[in-house]
Amino acid sequence: MPIQLSRLDSPLGPLQLAVGERGLCALLFAASERPIRAFIQKVFPGATVSRGGGGTISARVRCYFDGELSAIDRLEVDPAGTPFQLEVWRALRRIPAGRTASYRELAASIGRPGATRAVGAANGANPIALVVPCHRVIASGGELGGYSAGLERKAWLLRHEGAWLL
Repeated sequence: MPIQLSRLDSPLGPLQLAVGERGLCALLFAASERPIRAFIQKVFPGATVSRGGGGTISARVRCYFDGELSAIDRLEVDPAGTPFQLEVWRALRRIPAGRTASYRELAASIGRPGATRAVGAANGANPIALVVPCHRVIASGGELGGYSAGLERKAWLLRHEGAWLL
């Protein structure tokens, strides 16, 4: 499986993108390629990795940061995960920019109201930041909860989308 890597500078720091034949398979906040290469080796063993590509995806992510929030909504994604994780990640993509959902609401939306913790774990394992918008999930009490890229970035993204104004 060929995967192409590219880097994009954003207002929140550098982003590393990995694009396979069927779409974006990883988007990480990272200054170097090391974390995304390690991720690819673990999740896509035997993949052929090269630099370049991702032009259309990078352009759409730039548009998102420039205020065109829907620019990333229809990007093709190809994350590797368990069937449960894939179900949660599909549900995340249904949360529109400017809105948030609690972990409990997300669990209910996939028909598993008792799986709040499992939904949280799947949310935390999301390999495609921004495009699979795990930042839009907050705690039931309105607190930010966690975010693997840091709570400062999560707060910035929610403010950027008009969903959180504190």
